[in-house]
Amino acid sequence: MKLHASGEDYLEAILVLHKKIGMVRSVDVARHLEVTKPSVCHAVATLRNGGFLTMDSDYFLHLTDVGREVAEQIYEKHRFFTDRLIEVGVDPEIAERDACRMEHVISQESFEHLKDAYNTHKEE
Repeated sequence: MKLHASGEDYLEAILVLHKKIGMVRSVDVARHLEVTKPSVCHAVATLRNGGFLTMDSDYFLHLTDVGREVAEQIYEKHRFFTDRLIEVGVDPEIAERDACRMEHVISQESFEHLKDAYNTHKEE
């Protein structure tokens, strides 16, 4: 299943919230992303059908192995771009917004090359 940017945002939010608060419910995701509960319910159903997450009997959301892998990749891109933009003087709020857009459009291959080039340059 091909994910859209919004699906990636939901997976990333679940990952971040899980790291922050442990157990995550749809209402937590709605608050975090500032979207409605019905929007989250629709996204959760789509992501469950795609095999990216599960929901237990207490309505807690859990990323599957595939969902966690996608979420980790998106989150890594987000952190990388946010940090680089802030490093060059971009306002942190703008950096966060721009990184959120950038993380969805760059291929994993291009991102890996960019990250490697940055790390190599940093070590020199």
